[in-house]
Amino acid sequence: MVILLCVLIIIAIPFIIALFSAREYTIIRTILINRAQQAVFDYSKLLRNGELYNKWIMTDPAIKKTFTGTDGTVGFIYAWESENKQVGKGEQEITQIIESEKISSEVRFIKPFTGKAQTYMETSPFAENQTHLTWVFMGELNYMMRVIHMLLNLKKALTKDIDTSLEQLKNNLETNDN
Repeated sequence: MVILLCVLIIIAIPFIIALFSAREYTIIRTILINRAQQAVFDYSKLLRNGELYNKWIMTDPAIKKTFTGTDGTVGFIYAWESENKQVGKGEQEITQIIESEKISSEVRFIKPFTGKAQTYMETSPFAENQTHLTWVFMGELNYMMRVIHMLLNLKKALTKDIDTSLEQLKNNLETNDN
């Protein structure tokens, strides 16, 4: 009986902690790219370019994609669907563009879980032909997502994936004539 009680307490601990954990998360990552601000902005504002650097999209070469609207403009929607649970199903819509500075999007996850996140990329000049690119990813977590985030340390995993994506984006811009 004591062992069963101990097991139940151990199982209950993450659920109890999740009651008091943050309901929102924000990940902010910045990278220095050796290209002019306009070149970095022009590349990053096109959601379809994510196929060349975004770790999540690149995880499944057989991903099914659909596009609605004109890429690089407000209202453009990049939708994806994959049998790979790490990729799942969802869509990203451009919600705001501040020319040469910032592109904002809403990401809507459908599978393997439902949810929304806000994301933006912001460029700022550092030196001649050098640009800071900042990628911000933020969202709200319902109770079960707080439990999952805590158990799987998803914020750390998401941060690592964004860093990997930014390194690939940097490599693409610095080695190719984009």
